[in-house]
Amino acid sequence: MIILAKDQFDATREQLLQEINHLSDTEFNDTPDAQNWSIAQICHHLILVEEATKKAVTWGLQSQEQSSPERKDMQLLLDRTRKFQAPSIVEPSEDPFHVQKMVELLATTRAEFLGFLETLEDADALAKRTMKHPALGECPLDQWIEQIYLHEQRHILQIQEIKNSWQQASN
Repeated sequence: MIILAKDQFDATREQLLQEINHLSDTEFNDTPDAQNWSIAQICHHLILVEEATKKAVTWGLQSQEQSSPERKDMQLLLDRTRKFQAPSIVEPSEDPFHVQKMVELLATTRAEFLGFLETLEDADALAKRTMKHPALGECPLDQWIEQIYLHEQRHILQIQEIKNSWQQASN
């Protein structure tokens, strides 16, 4: 499961980097409006979610309670018509970011997360233990891991929407 997820992690991250690598710092930090994040803030949010997920999985594995938790429909995360409120712990900074610095932060966080996954001795325990997910409710830990790349795909769509709005505004 974790090896399969690594392929998904890599493909999704490559797509994210393609979306942001050629942006200027000004474009990267441009906030579409008061209700929406800049692309830089979206990327910072992705880092914070990955760090929070690592903590959630760690806490969930420390729980002695094992069960057969209900599987969630993780594809819900890709539905951009469905809005989720980010918990304060994963709300991005309003400070500006440099594209290259963000790329480095994304790489560091991902390397730390994949390193963490490699330390997991009992992958089967991930499907038998749960933690409450802010958007999905009580969720098996393996699905917490899966939501990382699905959540990132959701925000890649958001980044594409922002970039499309720039093109429409310039026409």
